[in-house]
Amino acid sequence: MKDLSTEYLGLQLNNPLIVGSSGLTDSTDKIKTLADHNAGAVVLKSLFEEQILAELAQNLTDYTADYPDAVDYIRGYTRDNSVTDYLGRITAAKKAVTIPVIASINCVTGKEWMAFAKSVESAGADALEINISLLPSDPRKGCAEYEKIYFDVIAQIASLISIPVSLKMSMYSSALANLIARLSWTGKVAGFVLFNRYFRPDFDIVKMTVRPAPIFSTPDDMYTGLRWIALLSGMVKCDFAASTGVHDSEGIIKQLLAGAKAVQVVSAIYKNGPAFIASLLKGLEEWMESQSFDRISDFRGKLSVAPDDDAAALQRIQFMKYFGGIS
Repeated sequence: MKDLSTEYLGLQLNNPLIVGSSGLTDSTDKIKTLADHNAGAVVLKSLFEEQILAELAQNLTDYTADYPDAVDYIRGYTRDNSVTDYLGRITAAKKAVTIPVIASINCVTGKEWMAFAKSVESAGADALEINISLLPSDPRKGCAEYEKIYFDVIAQIASLISIPVSLKMSMYSSALANLIARLSWTGKVAGFVLFNRYFRPDFDIVKMTVRPAPIFSTPDDMYTGLRWIALLSGMVKCDFAASTGVHDSEGIIKQLLAGAKAVQVVSAIYKNGPAFIASLLKGLEEWMESQSFDRISDFRGKLSVAPDDDAAALQRIQFMKYFGGIS
């Protein structure tokens, strides 16, 4: 048996496979099933900032938001998915399983919702993943204004809780490496999850309406995260978790070679069921056997960019080698 254990956010995981925030992790029974199939950890389905603010308003009929068309939806959603229930789900999950249970909050601002983070810690969460969903689509705002939100959130959260915090990042930044490095220098971020996903629009050309694009990721979606983890894991002194596009054991292996401490999987579990976790881990173990690796630490980061390498130059050379040879 190979040693698949890893440490992520200071937490000991039996293996690097984390079931990411989704409907797969929205109940204690589902979480127990994932743990029974040997998931290394779970990230609870995200609680939205708007839910927290709406419930803090106490009287939902008085709740308002920056986008009035969404107010009715938020009120209805909050009634059916209360913050109190979320806290109870954390406590129940911790009683039901021994693997780490990571809470998740999806946010777009650094507003009053952050006081709620203390309740997440009190409920027993092992860590908190903050999914900061910034889509820089407003031409009136500059990059610095968007990026300031990351620092505002992490500064206030760190003053409220002692459990480790990870940031699930957007890939949209004009200087992403610099942003992640500066966030790591605060000393308040234990890890980064690369990357979050946004609603993707599609057009129905017959009905002339907007509809959602396919919600599940594909294996091709893995490579953006793979690039950035390989570039940053050797230079930034925080943990990295890969997210999006990992559908097989090979995908897990590649992200670990890039330097990831853990790999979040969602779409592949939706498509194949919780039992697929065993297949993914078996493939990882068989590859380690074929390469004579006894533990994850023997090869993690083996293909990451070295701290003293010129990452931009390396990327440019590889680009020219690849595309320059295409006729």
